[in-house]
Amino acid sequence: MQSLRNKAYRALRWSEQYTKTDMLYLAQGGGWLLSGQIIASLSSFLLVIAFANLIPKETFGTYKYILSLTSILLIPSLPGMNTAVNMASTRNLDGTLLLALKTKMRWGLLSSLASLLLSGYYFLNGNSSLAISFLIISAFLPFIDAFGIYGPFLHGKKKFQISTKYEALVQIISTGFLIAVILLTKNLFLIVLSYFLSWTLLRFIFFRITIKRFVVSKDEDPKAIPYGKHLSLMKVINTIASYIDRLFVFHFLGAVPLAVYAFAIAMPEQIKGAFSLLDTLAFPKFIGRNSEEIKASFKKKALRLFLLGGVVIGAYILAAPFIFKTFFPRYEEAVFYSQLFALSMLNLALFPATTALRAKKNVKGLYISNFVTPIFQIITMLVFILWQGLLGLIIARIISRFFGSFLDTYLFFRSPPDNIEEPFLPAPPK
Repeated sequence: MQSLRNKAYRALRWSEQYTKTDMLYLAQGGGWLLSGQIIASLSSFLLVIAFANLIPKETFGTYKYILSLTSILLIPSLPGMNTAVNMASTRNLDGTLLLALKTKMRWGLLSSLASLLLSGYYFLNGNSSLAISFLIISAFLPFIDAFGIYGPFLHGKKKFQISTKYEALVQIISTGFLIAVILLTKNLFLIVLSYFLSWTLLRFIFFRITIKRFVVSKDEDPKAIPYGKHLSLMKVINTIASYIDRLFVFHFLGAVPLAVYAFAIAMPEQIKGAFSLLDTLAFPKFIGRNSEEIKASFKKKALRLFLLGGVVIGAYILAAPFIFKTFFPRYEEAVFYSQLFALSMLNLALFPATTALRAKKNVKGLYISNFVTPIFQIITMLVFILWQGLLGLIIARIISRFFGSFLDTYLFFRSPPDNIEEPFLPAPPK
């Protein structure tokens, strides 16, 4: 066994002369993260099968609309705080974790208030299904995202094995619980309640475990909370742009087309999620590297990622008809849309630029990226869905992804050296 480990170690180190990447770190951390992503993907796949075969299209479309709108309602809970906690954890400033949790929960109360107002709006307009759903959701919004902050904390400490185990258990248990509810009832309210209750409770449990096991100091990063607020402010339009496509489909085309659209993008998004592990692994590495070093190795890495993406996309395009016919026979009309949307994954070749912007705290570049790209995406999606319906929306999303990736690459290469400070920016709201 030791001999095999030594051979694997030597092989990984040997390959670094060609990949120009720390392959040992990638194998150690990436292996666990990939395992977690596989578990998450399988859990999601089983859940999607249950929805595809047990729930009416209209109910599923309404459910996806509710989850998408909820993601927008969660904006006040400061999603950018996750990155700030990750960076503080990297420097063993563990007290930042509880400080960030309290901040996220306090701001999350605004999310609850928005959900209650939305519930009242739908009640006054005679839509009891959405009114009751958002009333239920309002009770969970200060907590469901806040308790999940243990994940970025563990990633900052490079505890990829531990974080993978925790997140896998959350995914498996919550998915199993939700499938059981779907088997017993088709009631939308119970499905919504089951989703939010299971995720909130399980995240709370593993947050408590993380606090007891891995918080070893009470030191805080005084810059973490302001930086987390800056990142959250940057992400406002970006978050809206990420979910408004579902809202457009629901309002312009209806619940059933939204169900079809959800299935069309589901598997490409899962595959893209697997590649996002590279971002998770690269982020702590980029923090410790000079910007000029990252720029020097960018072209070769981008080419390799482009070729890898091409192979994966080609395989998916060939497999998609079989997958839908076997597992989602009621949604075969989504096959072409799904194959077309898979082309958007080619933009993963440029992900190092986006990661580097965050790791190097390029606040000016991040503000530009997180404002220009989502505005472009929202306008493009609105124009194209009114022009060509679902097909137009898919095309708009592909165009927007490449636009955002090229913009981030331009901003990163135009960024100043690490020893030159960015222009002062006003403090975010308290």
